[in-house]
Amino acid sequence: MKSLILAIQFMTRVPLPAVAADTRDMAGAMRWFPLTGVIVGLAVWGAVWVGGLVDPLVAGAAGLVAWAAITGALHLDGLGDVADASGGAHKDASRISEILADPHIGSFGTVAIGLQLCAKLALLSALSKSDALWVLPAICCIARMGPLLWAKVLPPLHEGMGTQFAMALRWYDLTGWIIVAAVLCWLAPALLVAAPAIGVWALWVRSRLGGISGDSHGAGIEVVETVLLLAWIAAS
Repeated sequence: MKSLILAIQFMTRVPLPAVAADTRDMAGAMRWFPLTGVIVGLAVWGAVWVGGLVDPLVAGAAGLVAWAAITGALHLDGLGDVADASGGAHKDASRISEILADPHIGSFGTVAIGLQLCAKLALLSALSKSDALWVLPAICCIARMGPLLWAKVLPPLHEGMGTQFAMALRWYDLTGWIIVAAVLCWLAPALLVAAPAIGVWALWVRSRLGGISGDSHGAGIEVVETVLLLAWIAAS
């Protein structure tokens, strides 16, 4: 239970009692990240449903607000940092870590976050017109399986939590979540797009940034969520 509570506290803003933990405990909590996605998806589902009683655009806006609120915009922050690092260090790769550590947001990051919000607003509005809101917890769950794979197959960009994540994860943790993903994809075949999306993100991070970090984990979650939403709506 300690690992699960830490995972929920780390990935969401759900209020839970404080627990004593060290870096190793936090790293071990990573194996529960996909389950935190279910919590996020349920919150977005409820917001979109309520907003849909008024208008599809209101549904999309309500879902977007709930998505940002329950995650504390954590992954959006990672997306902005990765965009700044990728765009600002295109002539000097040695500046990537420096830019990622900068708490300020640049023009690349601002544009990336803005486009992501627009994309999710449009996709949630479209989804609200269907009876398939149940797919939101599945999408958020599968997107958070990405960090488990990225931590295992990609080198850490710098020493820190990323290194601890790779050491704490066990292959049977991954196997269990892969089985869950297979069941979800059987129920909703459009979600099979997650496999190439997670793989392409890993290749891009490896070639463009040189390794995985907390920011690129968060950015990857945002990208995979949007790809899965788009795939679901296109298939429908």
